[in-house]
Amino acid sequence: MRDDEPLLRWQWRGYARNHQHPRNLLLHIVAVPMFMAGTVLGLYGLLRLNLPAIALGLVCMGMSMALQGRGHRLEAHAPEPFAGPADIAGRILAEQWITFPRYVLSGQWWRALTGRSATPASAPASVRSGDVTGQGG
Repeated sequence: MRDDEPLLRWQWRGYARNHQHPRNLLLHIVAVPMFMAGTVLGLYGLLRLNLPAIALGLVCMGMSMALQGRGHRLEAHAPEPFAGPADIAGRILAEQWITFPRYVLSGQWWRALTGRSATPASAPASVRSGDVTGQGG
């Protein structure tokens, strides 16, 4: 659990651990934009009082959550349980609009999909261990 740690920091800290399976990553790359489109469409529908747009937006968001839930069942590490309705809303919106796009734009999504770590295995052991001086210990 995150206790008093800010949501985005907490979510980012554990994100790579919970997003490693290739099929989950592929489901997310389709489902997150679907959620975003559904959110925009739903808000448009609310502003224009357009019931079909609201309904389609909700369907998109629901399908997106179902796909992502299916992907998370493939992972070795299950996501943290939700602490209540506000936690559900906050974590889902943060992941869809901030954390997953950050994961993709940082290159971590691609590295996880292709099985590459952030520090290539071909790098010298001193670099992989974090010793940038090359002097060891």
